[in-house]
Amino acid sequence: MLTTLAAALGLGLVAGLRTLLAPAALFLVRGGIAGYVLAVASLAELGIDLYPKAPSRTRPAGLAGRMVSGAVVGGVLCAFRGAPPAAGCVLGVLGALAGAFGGKALRLWAIDRIGAVPAALGEDAVAIALVTAILVAAGPR
Repeated sequence: MLTTLAAALGLGLVAGLRTLLAPAALFLVRGGIAGYVLAVASLAELGIDLYPKAPSRTRPAGLAGRMVSGAVVGGVLCAFRGAPPAAGCVLGVLGALAGAFGGKALRLWAIDRIGAVPAALGEDAVAIALVTAILVAAGPR
């Protein structure tokens, strides 16, 4: 169960970096049409994130969306794996907050060193690698 709760926190962290990536990956692994719909939306999010005028992830609407995404993936993963869904929701929200604020800080640091587009692409790569590692280690059953 500890692995599942850690995975819920990690998926929340990914949701804090990219709102739709964690639910898209989780539901693609689980199977069904929702995964494909979320994957298309996630690809659009990755593209939109490259634009300098994209809204900040820490504004209320963006942050709320990331928190909801973290809660959903944390709760759903725990439900799939027999852990308490409420604990998964809480850990998913905490991970999303850490991912949103930590990701923003690291992104700003990277922008100063390598530029906006490479920083965005690097963050995308980190988020994709992280969600892949989490779901390989503790994916839904």
